[in-house]
Amino acid sequence: MNILHALTLGLIQGLTEFLPVSSSGHLIFVPHIFGWVDQGLTF
Repeated sequence: MNILHALTLGLIQGLTEFLPVSSSGHLIFVPHIFGWVDQGLTF
């Protein structure tokens, strides 16, 4: 995972943390949309 991917996922997780949906779900969904390699929930 490069720094751009990490920053993007961190920003998305921070922005969606207050929603009543698991922020881990967003960490799986976003890389799939952008075509990134699946890192799982290790982020």
